[in-house]
Amino acid sequence: MAGFIGAEHQFHDPEFVRDWALRFAPTPPRLELFGLILAKLAEPGLPVPHIVELGIGPGYMARHILERTEAFSYEGVDFSDAMFGIARKTIGDLMGRVTLTSADLLDPGWTERLSTQPGAIISTWALHDLGSEQAIANVYAACHGALPDGGVLINGDFIKPDGTAFEYEPGRISVGRHLELLKAAGFEHPECLALLETNIEEPTPANNYACLFATR
Repeated sequence: MAGFIGAEHQFHDPEFVRDWALRFAPTPPRLELFGLILAKLAEPGLPVPHIVELGIGPGYMARHILERTEAFSYEGVDFSDAMFGIARKTIGDLMGRVTLTSADLLDPGWTERLSTQPGAIISTWALHDLGSEQAIANVYAACHGALPDGGVLINGDFIKPDGTAFEYEPGRISVGRHLELLKAAGFEHPECLALLETNIEEPTPANNYACLFATR
């Protein structure tokens, strides 16, 4: 192997979270991912105008979506109070449209904490941090159970690129495996909308992420 690609986080530590949020501020490729997600949300037919974001983190995507459309209510799920503090500041004057829900996605009952049934569940750069393929599969299954017919799941996350010579942390799995897990969870016609910041030869932990889309 050429090396290991992964990262360790301390998301309950306020100082770590502040530094991480600054390093993870949206760049043009990350904004491209936000744009892809918003475009899919804006398509006709979403059964419920309520969005749930898994791992709201610093609130960058929430702010991006909320300031561009008034069509949705928004719910951010996270297990980190420190992240909620950053998200409140990022979202600022738009917090009146946002519910923050404390839940651990490794808890099988996390969907019971949601304020209302979502029409869409979205996430960016979060599910790989659950640490295993099985944990991602469990979240996909829970999402399928939480969504109504016609609801959508959009996951923009770090992946293990095909053809890599590097070892990747267990939560970074291939696009093909994500699609298999989505099908196994019951989603129809899952697809990869885009690969972003692809780097096979000299990857960093911030490279190689995909936008995955599926309909219930």
